[in-house]
Amino acid sequence: MTIGAHVWMNGRVVAEREATVSVRAHALHYGSSVFEGIRAYATPRGPAAFCLQQHVDRLFDSCRIFRMALPYAPDEITKAIIDLIRRNGHNDCYVRPIVYRGAGSFNLDHRKSPLEMAIITLEWGRYLGVEAIEQGVDVMVSSWRRMAPNTFAPMAKIGGQYVNSSFVAMEATDGGFVEGIALDVEGNISEGSGENIFLIKEGVVYTPPLSSAILPGVTRMAVMTLCRDLKYRVEERTLPREFLYTADEVFFTGTAAEITPIKSVDRVPVGKGSRGAITAGLQSEFFGITAGKIPDRHIWLTYVHAGKQTVKTG
Repeated sequence: MTIGAHVWMNGRVVAEREATVSVRAHALHYGSSVFEGIRAYATPRGPAAFCLQQHVDRLFDSCRIFRMALPYAPDEITKAIIDLIRRNGHNDCYVRPIVYRGAGSFNLDHRKSPLEMAIITLEWGRYLGVEAIEQGVDVMVSSWRRMAPNTFAPMAKIGGQYVNSSFVAMEATDGGFVEGIALDVEGNISEGSGENIFLIKEGVVYTPPLSSAILPGVTRMAVMTLCRDLKYRVEERTLPREFLYTADEVFFTGTAAEITPIKSVDRVPVGKGSRGAITAGLQSEFFGITAGKIPDRHIWLTYVHAGKQTVKTG
């Protein structure tokens, strides 16, 4: 993992070593932060950020949910991200914008502390391992549940909420698995510690709904669009745990995980225990578009070195 030499912080670019935060920062003590994860991919036309506008929109949505009034417009943040990727000289990278409460009050009402924002870039490989994209990963169903309604806000990407994800990830690691799958409070399938999940049965693609305490993933949205492009029926519905053991194919999606096949759940093989044909086809489309080898028909790529950016929202 190589961190970019420069960081955008509170409206200006500084050297990474100068981008410091006080030990009194409210976010450090109470998790009062909102963040995003964005990928820029290497293409023949140079680096291109994937679904940049959708990620920026979600950042602002998270801020609204968490009562953080950003003093910047979405187009300012979009430009700052593109400029920072260019300045740091990345060919491909991961981008982490974060909005957080700084040093001020220790009051649990985070609005009594100043609002700050930073954007960092780093070169980061496959989140679940290079071989995972083709071979798949072994996962477990976690004993840790996702949040119940009116306890947290799963539609927002709030830092403090990821303590739940940490418990899921640690349990999986300690159990000898690559990742864990959390169920919702009703015992239905929710998501991984940092990924959305899809299941395929008899040619139909299923994914849990927002009501199962999932994050509305940007890559999830893209994969659902690609499924429809390829004429697969997609259904968002509540899914019982046992569907994990009877599905023909299962895969994770996410900015970090991209499209990662799941080859076993609780040591029960998924299908034939290897990447399925539908998953492979979706990967081919996804990685073809992000690599600039397949036409970007949905205008998901924002080219870093283009003179004028054209971005489709929604």
